[in-house]
Amino acid sequence: MRRFEFVVDREHAHAVNETFTGLRRLRLVALLVAALAVAATVALVWSGQAWGFLLAVVCVLIAAIALWVALWTPHRSSIEKLYHDGVLVPAVISDAEPGAIILLALVDIAEPAAPERSWALITRKVRTLPGHTPRPGERVPAVAVRTDRAPRQVGERWQLVTAMPIAWGTRDDAVIERACEAINEVEWRLLAQNLALASRVKRTATKRLLLDPQQLPSDLG
Repeated sequence: MRRFEFVVDREHAHAVNETFTGLRRLRLVALLVAALAVAATVALVWSGQAWGFLLAVVCVLIAAIALWVALWTPHRSSIEKLYHDGVLVPAVISDAEPGAIILLALVDIAEPAAPERSWALITRKVRTLPGHTPRPGERVPAVAVRTDRAPRQVGERWQLVTAMPIAWGTRDDAVIERACEAINEVEWRLLAQNLALASRVKRTATKRLLLDPQQLPSDLG
């Protein structure tokens, strides 16, 4: 698995990293749900009704799950951890307009121990992309980050994966360039050849399109 090590600029990442922002929002929502569930539990128990005790049990379970998510998210959402654990992948800008940039990335969604690789195209809509010129075809090195909430992948493939640009973790153009060079040119060419598929990928529910292994370059991966 291809990793990319660099010093993460935490101040920059906190300001622009949309993946981190989404995970932080998830934690806040989980804490709110837990608080509401606890309040509902107290009210139901206080009512003294038999049906109230049954609903209180359900609320306790909801509170426990929400608290687990709230406590698990900070560990998962460490910026350094996200970049350290993520696999370096190529992405390119497929569409760019004011306030919306569409990235098309090439990722291997197979688990490391799977007998075969499963290459897929994924898209991600972002608001800002510092360090890059917002034009179609612009190369954007990124890391693949899981966005599903399951503790493990299902079967031999990750279910939900997104691309987190290296540019969201550093202001240093030299780092971004070094990440570009660390990615095989075959992968960059494959993305460029499939730019037209971005609109098709966006229409899928998971924003993911599996590629036919028979149509892939023999020297890919």
